[in-house]
Amino acid sequence: MSIIEVTENKKAHLGLLLLADEQEDMIDRYLDRGRMFVLDDHGVKCECVVTDEGDGVLEIKNLATVPEYQGKGYARAMIDFILRTFRGRYAILQVGTGDCPSTVPFYEKCGFVRSHIVPNFFTDHYDHPIYECGIQLVDMIYLRQPF
Repeated sequence: MSIIEVTENKKAHLGLLLLADEQEDMIDRYLDRGRMFVLDDHGVKCECVVTDEGDGVLEIKNLATVPEYQGKGYARAMIDFILRTFRGRYAILQVGTGDCPSTVPFYEKCGFVRSHIVPNFFTDHYDHPIYECGIQLVDMIYLRQPF
């Protein structure tokens, strides 16, 4: 298993990116300015895009695992890699996600704690309703952890 940075042709991984953020123009808002990493374990299993949000904050903008490999520790391995790689360069790692009963607990198990909410984020910024875990997403839930 190896994690490598993708510096060119990030859109080659669009299918995986769309698993975590299903509207391409929203991905376009951060993909070019973000750093993208893929986890390869006999083929790409997981990807992550992080951005510098200023004031010592690094944000996970997109984290997705190929569906048939979910639950096998790949996303956790990616978060651990991000924490190791950027420790000492940032003070906080944060992630914004929908309030889904599988996503928020995953991040909490990885050491994140709830920070704040952006009301109506999904209804204001997406051109169609976004559903996850059978629930329409409305607010963006931010979670953080120190490096």
